[in-house]
Amino acid sequence: MPSCPADGGSLCEWIWRTTGIDVLAENSNAVLSGVLHIVLILLTAVLVRLLVYRAINRITRITIDGSTPSILRPLRTGAARTFSTGGSLERRAQRTRAVASLLKSISSVLIMSIAAVLILAELGIEIAPLLASAGIAGVALAFGAQNLVKDFLSGVFMTLEDQYGVGDAVDLGPAAGTVVAVSLRTTTVRAADGTIWHVRNGEVLRVGNASQGEAVVTVPLALPYDADTDRAGSVALDAALTVARSENFAESVVDQPALLGVVSTGPGVVTIALSATVRAGDRDRFLRAASAAIRAAFDAARAADPAADFRPPVVTPPPDPV
Repeated sequence: MPSCPADGGSLCEWIWRTTGIDVLAENSNAVLSGVLHIVLILLTAVLVRLLVYRAINRITRITIDGSTPSILRPLRTGAARTFSTGGSLERRAQRTRAVASLLKSISSVLIMSIAAVLILAELGIEIAPLLASAGIAGVALAFGAQNLVKDFLSGVFMTLEDQYGVGDAVDLGPAAGTVVAVSLRTTTVRAADGTIWHVRNGEVLRVGNASQGEAVVTVPLALPYDADTDRAGSVALDAALTVARSENFAESVVDQPALLGVVSTGPGVVTIALSATVRAGDRDRFLRAASAAIRAAFDAARAADPAADFRPPVVTPPPDPV
């Protein structure tokens, strides 16, 4: 029989009278203290995790709605002129959500791991051997799954640096095409023939992105060999400038269209070209619009002077002197 039942109203006395277990009664204060400490550790871990999640969600909303915090900005400089106007909001939202999910996962693992170690220490378990064993197991696991770790780390840096996103036209080396999905382990690319390629992020040694930054658009115009290239180039340039200055492309065109002149010749054909610099995401759209406008301008010029058809003017030789 423990000595504490003599203390009326004590926890030891109450447990002894309720259970009749002397060991539990003797250690009641230590058990209660340990339970309270464990509950406090769990409540603190849950509260910290909730606050961290709330902060990450707030940063995510701010980033998607407007200004981007420095932690979520691309690591490379000069990003202000890097992204095309088309789809930039959706791209930023996708990338921000991916980074937010990664931060939540890392924070949860860290908080719960620290809480578990503190609980084990509170239970009187020697944690030093456990930490050493966990370190050895972690090294062995990392060595065995080094390709998986490599893919994951590569995916993290690709996301943070914003090397590409869904909808970008990319060349990853092993595969080229349009990105349809991006995860922290693999990137899914649809090739021009419709083939779906799943590329491990750790195997991507170089990234060629045709949808970021600025793109040079070249519009080739094949004409008859004896055509008036100066007149044809003038008509085409006026049409391309009209398209570039229109409301649809005023913010997309970086450098206005310019006439390159004759770029190649062939049997019965001479090719002139125009060049303009636009946002990469609007390259194909501008090329189609400019080509259509140039064709309409050529049709209008031919309709106004059917006999000319961009042929050089016929020079009548002077009459032979009598």
